[in-house]
Amino acid sequence: MEERQILEFEKPIVELEKKISDMMDFAAGANLELSGEISSLRNKAERMRSEIFSNLTRWQKVQLARHPRRPYTLDYIEHITTDFVELHGDRYFADDKAVIGGFAKLDGREILIIGQQKGRDTKQKLYRNFGMMHPEGYRKALRLFKLAEKFRRPIVIMIDTPGAYPGIGAEERGQAEAIARNIREMAILKVPIVIVIIGEGASGGALGIGVGDRVYMLQYSWYTVISPEGCAAILWRDASHAPEAAEALKLTADDLIKQNIVDKIIPEPPGGAHNNHRQAAETVKRELMATLDELEAVPLDRLLRERLEKFRRMGVFKE
Repeated sequence: MEERQILEFEKPIVELEKKISDMMDFAAGANLELSGEISSLRNKAERMRSEIFSNLTRWQKVQLARHPRRPYTLDYIEHITTDFVELHGDRYFADDKAVIGGFAKLDGREILIIGQQKGRDTKQKLYRNFGMMHPEGYRKALRLFKLAEKFRRPIVIMIDTPGAYPGIGAEERGQAEAIARNIREMAILKVPIVIVIIGEGASGGALGIGVGDRVYMLQYSWYTVISPEGCAAILWRDASHAPEAAEALKLTADDLIKQNIVDKIIPEPPGGAHNNHRQAAETVKRELMATLDELEAVPLDRLLRERLEKFRRMGVFKE
């Protein structure tokens, strides 16, 4: 059985939950009535979870976004869609395994769904390149976006990446150009686009598939121009200052909703999405269904105009 991975601030909750489990086993084995004591401990665990998760630092939220048991794009595809048909390759160079996409049905509605995919064990992480896309990944995504436009299918995008792949080969094959082209082309795609940041949303790696009519964030995801470690390495020349960098970057969903960078925060199950994949997916599905209903009723010229205006409004300038 896979060993459960626990973050430091989760430990008090997990230890109390183990006591509850042990007490239930003891009561069953000894045929004792301990329901009152068990109920009291459960209430205590809920209070503890609520207190801890209502006071998380930005760095702790970054850790949650990276939790190894957090649901990835394929998990959401499995839980919220049917008839998924994966499409491969950019028709120029290769099939980037860090991004997965294809046509599927969302409660009967035909959509294109695409997103970065990480791995859980070492083999999968290497196969998926840790969710870091190459230029061919962005070109693959754009090819699928154009197919969705051709067949008039709305697009759902799930973002979860520590950044675009920074290797020499990626630069030689035009990483920056591929991201820039996607940003330009996505701004004028003639179909509704809904984006959900499900984990990490770092820099151009995220923005290369991140232009849409609505941008949502899960409660414990993050989204910013650089990872906290990268920021710390530049400012302090020491990645151990990442917690301080996270505070300065203001990268959480709560921060970005205040700055009008994202449109909505999608709540996660108690303790984070990694505790209940199905519940997290159902919440995301409800938001997607409601948003697609709304966007598909908007005339195309207005949809495109508002999409452009949305991104032009971002940022604060002082002269």
